[in-house]
Amino acid sequence: MRPVVTVAEMRAADAAAPVPEETLVRRAGTAAAIAALRLLGGAYGRRVVVVAGKGNNGADGRVAAEVLARRGARVTVVHPGAAVDDCDLVVDAALGTGLRGPYEAPEPPARAQVLAVDIPSGVDGDTGAVPGRPMAATRTVTFGALKPGLLQGEGPRYAGEVEVADIGLGQIDARISLMEDADLSRLVPRRPAQTHKWASAVCVVAGSPGMEGAATLAARGASRAGAGMVRLGVPGSAEAPGLGQWPGEAVRFALPASGWAGEVLEVLERCRALVIGPGLGRAPSTVDGIRTVVARARVPVVVDADALFALGDESSARRIVAGDRPVVVTPHDGEYEALAGAPPGPDRVAAARRLAGALGAVALVKGSLTAVASCSGDVRLSSAGSSRLATAGTGDVLSGVIGAFLARGGAPLEAAALAAHVHGRAASDGPAEGLVAVDLPELISARLSRALDPAARGTARGDG
Repeated sequence: MRPVVTVAEMRAADAAAPVPEETLVRRAGTAAAIAALRLLGGAYGRRVVVVAGKGNNGADGRVAAEVLARRGARVTVVHPGAAVDDCDLVVDAALGTGLRGPYEAPEPPARAQVLAVDIPSGVDGDTGAVPGRPMAATRTVTFGALKPGLLQGEGPRYAGEVEVADIGLGQIDARISLMEDADLSRLVPRRPAQTHKWASAVCVVAGSPGMEGAATLAARGASRAGAGMVRLGVPGSAEAPGLGQWPGEAVRFALPASGWAGEVLEVLERCRALVIGPGLGRAPSTVDGIRTVVARARVPVVVDADALFALGDESSARRIVAGDRPVVVTPHDGEYEALAGAPPGPDRVAAARRLAGALGAVALVKGSLTAVASCSGDVRLSSAGSSRLATAGTGDVLSGVIGAFLARGGAPLEAAALAAHVHGRAASDGPAEGLVAVDLPELISARLSRALDPAARGTARGDG
């Protein structure tokens, strides 16, 4: 995981740094100059304009100007309100994270590349909001750690390629982390050599007449993410035993159309996690069943789709999810608004924290940047998502993957974030156009197989 620090956390790190401020400025400016040299492919004779403000960001830019001039560049330093003449590179060191209101950046020459120092001036370092008109950077060199504003809101649009430079800040206390591919091999629990199918069994309660696909996708997501057994219950299947086309690896148990909560709770006695919600519908009897099962389940619970509707508003939802087992809620923007009374907005970190704190649960707020927060305020981010996932049913697969990671023994915050990461990375392995949800379980299995220790595959000995 890569640390992501807020503006306040970075200021605290600066203040507690083991070296003087002047040393940090010198190091930051030198790091910016090195990034500029890489963009330019060498400095000699190249024309560089440094837009330098009054604060530390401007001081970083002036150090970069000195370094580039010594390397033979023709450097001009201007203040933030000045026009920028023709050049090969603009170094944006006007404001950094010191944004205090709308900033109108000068227009860069059409042929010039732009290097932002710490963050593009005019982009909020925490939220990624853009109240004015920043300069779009070719590359951003940021110091110590990533900033939330580089990952969410309009930040990614203006930041370009982002690199992190270590300037010797020492220990940085970050409560936000960005998931990486290496975290899959490090944090996804391995199945022990001596195991059995019930050791990581997942119960999936999903689907209804006309919504059979949701149940299939959630169950298959769980199976392909390592659930040893998937017990699939579909309300209404007791009256229509041939309903739908179900995954062969799932072991079905028939449920009536209503009054099924007791039967689900009985099945849960042998399972390690519950996924509930995809495709269940919103009939009053279904809402009652969902509420009863979520409130009385004694295993980790993933609440998705129609089960989120059943929770009601924040006050009702908090009463239902209260208990000594973890609950993960997985809303998209519309479901978030129904729960919280307001849309999540572009600040996904704050939105996830708000909902997790209000419910006393782990909240996964979906998006191109997915934010997962615990009720204590710790946050894990996944930037692996893309528009490829904007198709029906992909969220059902995700809920199954989260359930499998919980059943394997993953901590709730990490299990949800790892699931979001592998879900997004698997989508990138599929077709650029025409990816459908049914493609994802196999892609997830392949991605996990590559991530986990190859020597461990095929060595598990269990009861099948």
